[in-house]
Amino acid sequence: MRRVIPVVEAEHGLVVECADSGFCGAVVGFSHGAVTLEDRHGKLRHFPLEPAAFLVDGEIATLVRPAVKRTRAVTASGSVAAGPQRAKVAKASRIWVEGLHDATLIEKIWGDDLRGEAIVVEPMHGADDLAALVQGFEPGPQRRLGVLLDHLVAGSKETRLASTVDSAHVLIAGHPYIDVWQAVKPQRLGIAAWPVVPPGQPWKQGICAALGVSDTDSFWPRLLSRVDSYRDLETPLVNSVERLIDFVTTS
Repeated sequence: MRRVIPVVEAEHGLVVECADSGFCGAVVGFSHGAVTLEDRHGKLRHFPLEPAAFLVDGEIATLVRPAVKRTRAVTASGSVAAGPQRAKVAKASRIWVEGLHDATLIEKIWGDDLRGEAIVVEPMHGADDLAALVQGFEPGPQRRLGVLLDHLVAGSKETRLASTVDSAHVLIAGHPYIDVWQAVKPQRLGIAAWPVVPPGQPWKQGICAALGVSDTDSFWPRLLSRVDSYRDLETPLVNSVERLIDFVTTS
């Protein structure tokens, strides 16, 4: 029976021996159809990638260049990137958030996913008139509405406002943080925890004062720049946004 010569991918660092010359070294590169080996003294030599020209673990083998490993690109939200797409007409369904900061944060992390689904995120600029806003939106089976609220905890104003909306075509989700700033992991700013702001004091101003920042407007861009992926955000916010996206994209 004719002997089958194994084919071995010449991964970087693989130690092989040239069957003809006896030169032994580790694979360190390729050029013009040849493999470059480096011996234990640092000497480099190039050998053509010819059939049955090398010894691997003492056995004759044919070396080939390793196949290019393709990695799947992912978005900031952790989804598999879809690649370039044509612009789509926005669907009737929407996701509402309380303010511009919420909208810009969601765009940075979930923007690719939302564009792929043709879903628009719109700031409400406050949720005090939530029931009237929802009624004016006229939600329906093909016109779903997802609403993201801050501080959605027992006894909060936001929880009371959420209770005024009753529609199978509306999903309200939220997080326990007073402001979306607090949903960014504090470690991204190099601090162990967000400062505690005394009751009755405006939260954003209190945070900035505690961190030695004079201007709340300049702090948000700085904070946003520290967020690169969903891993930089607290889990309750991530889970709520994912729920809302699933809801408005399911017909």
